[in-house]
Amino acid sequence: MTGQRIGIVDIGSNSVRLVVYERTAGGAHRVVDASKRSARLSGKINEAGALTEDAVSELIETLRHFMRICSHHGIGQIRAVATAAIRNATNRDDILEKIKTATSLTIELLTGEMEASYGFLGMINSLSVTDGYLIDIGGGSTELSLFRNRELVHSVSFPFGCVSLNKSFDSKEQLPDESLKAIEAVVTEAAMKHDWIREAPGLPLVGVGGTVRALGKVHQAVHHYPFAQTHNYELSGAGVDELFQTLRSLPLERRRKLPGLSKDRADVIVPGVAVLRTLFKLVKASHYQICGAGLRDGLFHATRFPAQPKLSDPLAYSLQNLNALHTEAPRQHVMQVNRLSLELYDELHRDRSPKGEDRSRLLLDAASQLHRIGASIDYYDYARHSFYLIIHSHLNGLSHREIIMTAAIASFKSKGRVKTQLAPYRTLIHDQDIDLICKLGLLLQLAAALDRSETQAIGQIAIRQAESKLLLHPLNPRGSLAVERREVEELASDFKKHWQLIPVLGHYRMQH
Repeated sequence: MTGQRIGIVDIGSNSVRLVVYERTAGGAHRVVDASKRSARLSGKINEAGALTEDAVSELIETLRHFMRICSHHGIGQIRAVATAAIRNATNRDDILEKIKTATSLTIELLTGEMEASYGFLGMINSLSVTDGYLIDIGGGSTELSLFRNRELVHSVSFPFGCVSLNKSFDSKEQLPDESLKAIEAVVTEAAMKHDWIREAPGLPLVGVGGTVRALGKVHQAVHHYPFAQTHNYELSGAGVDELFQTLRSLPLERRRKLPGLSKDRADVIVPGVAVLRTLFKLVKASHYQICGAGLRDGLFHATRFPAQPKLSDPLAYSLQNLNALHTEAPRQHVMQVNRLSLELYDELHRDRSPKGEDRSRLLLDAASQLHRIGASIDYYDYARHSFYLIIHSHLNGLSHREIIMTAAIASFKSKGRVKTQLAPYRTLIHDQDIDLICKLGLLLQLAAALDRSETQAIGQIAIRQAESKLLLHPLNPRGSLAVERREVEELASDFKKHWQLIPVLGHYRMQH
């Protein structure tokens, strides 16, 4: 197994993290272990600009701990990188030498540009966003990039982050107006040296890293947001401003008790969000978009797929990965149901816009690929388990609302059941969404009925609408379709309710 696991160690300026990735026998990739230690390295730099002896010893002890975890996993490859705190320390060569001697780890020192490009790779592989600004506020540096057409165009690394600013402008109690103005001045002065920062107004500001994720968690807690995922969560400029004023007016002890905010981030979140807001205004962004993947994910893709680390289609990759994780689903049957459901959809939507614009088709495509993954938990109740697994998986490229809809389509049984199932998410799901879930859920059920024997007996199928019927005519089926015909008949009355058509699996020849 050793070659199948990779350990990524990220020595950041605020925290030191380990993530262990595994490639399963089925070819899927997943995280099997992760560990995080708060280090605050940016706050442990002395007058001479060196990282203190104590901080170095503590860091070495953390890395030894991580090495022990890696050795338990039998990891063949560990890739360890360090960012701003060590990059900017005057004794950096000495630190790297001490780490090498004590742990045998060779640390790659990332430049600000490399840090930005790995962060971009992690983000672009997990969101379906084409153009925007990308920000990563670390403990000791802030990377800002502009990307167009899914390509990195410009990036810069600024020498300030949430920990270093917190040391200069102490926000332990409240952050007073003069300190806020001073932070905003530092950020603005640095940004004004780069013309490209102001050349593309109206794009999203996509945030990776701990500061932005923490902000998202607090915002979700304050607004009782029903979906437990910050990845691909969107925030308005006004929403962040309002939350920021609340955060900076609270003394530290009160801030520590805020729902959603981890205690070790309670002090540094305020200067972090101050930087975020200032750059949001300078780039004239349309909104904030949080990305749960970043530097470590970029490093994983670059290490695991060195020839082609960037994905062309994040959603297709995560669907394929999720299917490869749940190998109990009968692969040929699932592919057949996927194909038939899309053929049915296309016939019923012949007058619609081009496929590229059609989100409903995309949801049906995803749901029909995933509808059987719940069988890995329990065959008899696979629909319920499929719903749960889809809701709790990262379907990169879909919004939260679309993930919930995909789960409901994949596990569709009846409209009443959909309403019960989606009750906790009703702030995100509208009545017309429920109607669409029922229609697409029935298409999926019809496609599954057409391969009920799981023999893939139907190759080509001619589909057409005639009066109130949906005529389904298999061309040269392989074997009897008695089981399929019975299933289609049982589904007919429900199908008619939502589509105003009665599906008929015929023996007849089509008229040309």
